Formats: sequence, C-alpha cells, structure tokens
Amino acid sequence: MLTYISHSDEETERLGRALAAILPFGTVVALEGDLGCGKTVLSRGVARGLGITEPVTSPTFTVAQEYSCGDGRYLYHLDMYRISDENAALAFGIDEYLFQPRAITLVEWPGQIAGLLDDPRLRTIQFTHRGPEERQLDFLNWPEEELAAALR
Repeated sequence: MLTYISHSDEETERLGRALAAILPFGTVVALEGDLGCGKTVLSRGVARGLGITEPVTSPTFTVAQEYSCGDGRYLYHLDMYRISDENAALAFGIDEYLFQPRAITLVEWPGQIAGLLDDPRLRTIQFTHRGPEERQLDFLNWPEEELAAALR
C-alpha cells in the first residue's frame, strides 16, 4: 500500500490528472471515504487528465455520469450512496459501467456493491480527512511501480 498526503483541492486534482496517465481502460477505481473528503475533486482531475473539459460534479442524485474522451472511450463516474444493495445496482444497469474495455470507471461509495467489484482490475483509494484542507489517500491493489511514478 502506498500513501499520499494532499494539502489542497488543487493538489488532489493534479494527482487525479497523474493517475489518468497510468490507469488502463477497463479499470474500476473504488473511491472510499466520508462526504467532502475529495473523491469528486480527484475524479475531476482524472477527467482532465483524459482530456475531458466539461464540468465534473458528484453524481449523487444521478447515480451515473458519463463523460466522452472524444475517441470512443469514456470515463464513468458512479455514486452508490443512494443505492441500497447490489440487486438495486443491477436493476439500474450497473453492469454496463463496470470493467468495460473502453472505459475507466470511478465508483464513490463502493461498499454497497462490493460483491460486483471482485475483479483483479479493481483499484481502491481510501480517503481520510487529516485537517481542514489535508487528506490522506491510501492506494490499495495498485501496481506499486506505476503508482510511485505518478505520485512523484
């Protein structure tokens, strides 16, 4: 496990841009952490790193946001906060978003669908508040060499 300390939203967004450069399409990234800990900020950075310029907002009320990379590939940003369990997620068609070869999928509140994420292509980031602007990001299930290069 590698740990990164971010001291601002700008730094968290820069980190997301760097991660976009190493994430292979077909990957799902589980974003775990409390409200307001930077999950959507990091997601915006990933979007920017993929060349997506449209606004990136939390999909809490829409459940899923789709962003085109402009070349037939996508960034899917999901929020499972309002989804009760795996069956409810399957009912809305979550399987169309997970581990798709032409997409990177970011999942906020992944605990509600943990059984659907049992795949070697899953990466996890655990966010923890350390102060008003400071966050700790713990990276689980990431190739450490690639991640270390992105964190520099």
